[in-house]
Amino acid sequence: MKLSIFFKGLYYFVKGIYYGFYNVKVEGRENLPKKSGFIIASNHRTFADPPLLAVTSMCAKFSFVAKEELFRNPFFGWLIRKLGAFPVERGRGDMKVISDSVERLREGRNLVIFPEGTRSKDGKLGKGKTGVALIAARSEAEVVPAAIIFEGKLRFRKKVIVRYGKPIGRNELALSEEFNPKELKPIKQRIMGDIQKLLEGNND
Repeated sequence: MKLSIFFKGLYYFVKGIYYGFYNVKVEGRENLPKKSGFIIASNHRTFADPPLLAVTSMCAKFSFVAKEELFRNPFFGWLIRKLGAFPVERGRGDMKVISDSVERLREGRNLVIFPEGTRSKDGKLGKGKTGVALIAARSEAEVVPAAIIFEGKLRFRKKVIVRYGKPIGRNELALSEEFNPKELKPIKQRIMGDIQKLLEGNND
């Protein structure tokens, strides 16, 4: 059996588990670009978030930025690498993560990023970090804001809403022809602002 068949089967297996265990509702899926090589920037609540975005977007060729600790177990590290994850060391400026992200986007993969950098304990959206802005600027990829919404703990058949907003293109991010690092903060603020609107129920 080829690995591609195995992991395709794994995808549908995981999808079955999530849709069976949770009452998943997806909004705004039509906002996802048809052409691959875009960024999904989402809020981050639980370890369930990356698979939720993968199975609800129904897009192939995903990559995820995952914390370095997840790769320490040899088998699990091998598995999530095969599924598109690559490590980042939290708390440090890792330019390799930026270059790896841009490379994957240019290869036609879709990149899932949690700009907050860590899970939110109170459910409120954090300020976010500028890494997502730098990746968007260097890759010139569209950024699709996303929100994962639930209340309290994730329990059996609990309703979970995954909401996708309209993509943000290079022109909307107001990037100059010659990219200036000072432009990163307003780009990040625009992305985080769109995620916040989705959390509040606005996906127009």
